[in-house]
Amino acid sequence: MLLSDFDYELPSESIAQQPTDQRDQSRLMAIPRLTGEIEHRRFSQLTDYLSAGDLLVLNDTRVIPARLRGHKESGGKIEILLDRPAGQVWQEDGYFYQRFYCLVHSSRPLKPGKKALLAGGGQAILETATKTNKQVLLKLPIPTQDYLEKNGEVPLPAYIKRRQDDPQPQDRDRYQTVYAKDPGAIAAPTAGLHFTTQMLKQLERKGIELAYLTLHVGPGTFLPVRTQNVAEHVMHSERYAISRQAARAVEQARKENRRVVAVGTTVVRTLEAAWKDSRIVAGRAETDLFIRPGYEFKVVDALLTNFHLPKSTLLMLVCAFSTQARVISAYKVAVANNYRFFSYGDATFLF
Repeated sequence: MLLSDFDYELPSESIAQQPTDQRDQSRLMAIPRLTGEIEHRRFSQLTDYLSAGDLLVLNDTRVIPARLRGHKESGGKIEILLDRPAGQVWQEDGYFYQRFYCLVHSSRPLKPGKKALLAGGGQAILETATKTNKQVLLKLPIPTQDYLEKNGEVPLPAYIKRRQDDPQPQDRDRYQTVYAKDPGAIAAPTAGLHFTTQMLKQLERKGIELAYLTLHVGPGTFLPVRTQNVAEHVMHSERYAISRQAARAVEQARKENRRVVAVGTTVVRTLEAAWKDSRIVAGRAETDLFIRPGYEFKVVDALLTNFHLPKSTLLMLVCAFSTQARVISAYKVAVANNYRFFSYGDATFLF
């Protein structure tokens, strides 16, 4: 498989820059997995495609305000995007210290040992820097989570062009699922952004079972594929957690031949990575599973997901769940019918 096999033409005006006024009023493209007519609906009509007994699995990760801005001691601007903790918090001399893996952007590279001065009296000292990751030590006047909530920004994707000069308070709410619980992601599991609390209750009343797991979305999900041969791409690891209750729910659904419906690619990767010897292994772990065409799915029967970037690993996963020709054809239909793409965009349901 070549990277060009997963390309499609997307006008810039198709990329959603704002969320819809109401979460469940985004559009829904219902795509029979292999054959059949595509249907154009509203997300609130998803219930028409779900049946009593279906198990809907959602990712309850919570996006943290992980983008920090500041300046180097020399005066140049700097931007730090925290990925995941690299150690525990400790307190010393009235400050809180914690190490993080991160991405750093500045006009000139920040060298190890050098300091960045952040808003609210925070500091970031670059400790190590390699081609694959950078590690900073945060020195903060208040505990990390409190500091990020007060001084950090919602890390909206780069294709939302207003992010640099127009951060909006609504992003704190709308770039977060209504069931977000466990802080740790630097990007939202966007398939879940369309659900309202009322809609989830409606699904339960219909007899649809809900289960939750956690995968903290990291930058590896969005890093571009730079190899022409898709098989040579290496995924970055992401942290996940599955409770015994969620594991039992999935195992029982498989045993009773009930559908397991994944809300988002993050749920697909987590479930498929945790499936060992006909069971879900509960607990905390990491996965670098790269799902692409040719992959044999073991757990997931239906997939709810947004439209994804050309040549991305997320698009490859969706193509693996259906076929490359089917998915690219559906995306072309979506463009022709003015669907909104990516994080704040519309949804697809492959069933």
